[in-house]
Amino acid sequence: MTDIDEIDGKILRALRRDGRITNQALAGLVGLSPSATLRRVQTMEAVGLIRGYRAVIDPEKAGIGFTAYITVGLNDHTKSGQESFERAVAQAPLVRECHNITGNVEYLLRVEASDLIAYKHFHTEVLGVLPQVARLTTYVVMGSPKDERA
Repeated sequence: MTDIDEIDGKILRALRRDGRITNQALAGLVGLSPSATLRRVQTMEAVGLIRGYRAVIDPEKAGIGFTAYITVGLNDHTKSGQESFERAVAQAPLVRECHNITGNVEYLLRVEASDLIAYKHFHTEVLGVLPQVARLTTYVVMGSPKDERA
C-alpha cells in the first residue's frame, strides 16, 4: 500500500494521537461510515502500514529519571561486527532505541535509566565492555518540548 489518500492520512494522524479511539469516533473524525473506516484501518494493518499500538508511559511515574542519546563508533566495521553489536544492544533493557546511522559513527541509541548512577553503570559495564565499541558520546536529555513517539 503506497497510495495514502487524504482520508488515510486523517486516520493515521488520529490514531497517532489516540490509538484507543473507537471506530465510531474515528469515523466521525474522518467523515466516513464506521464500516468504511474499519475496512481502511484493517487494510493498513494487513499491509503493515500500521504495525501496532502502544501505551505511552509517563517516564517519571515509571521511575525513569535519566534519558540520554549515545553515539557509538565501532572499531569493527564488518557485517559480523555490526551484527554482534546489534545482538548485544538488543539484550540491553535500558536501550529503548537503536538506529544504524550515517556519518562519523555507526549507531545512535536512546537510553532510559532510573538515574545517573544507573546510566553510568550501563555505560561502563555494558556498552564499555563490548569489544566492537571504539568510542561513545553521550548527550543528556534535559527536556523534550516535542516528542511524538508513542
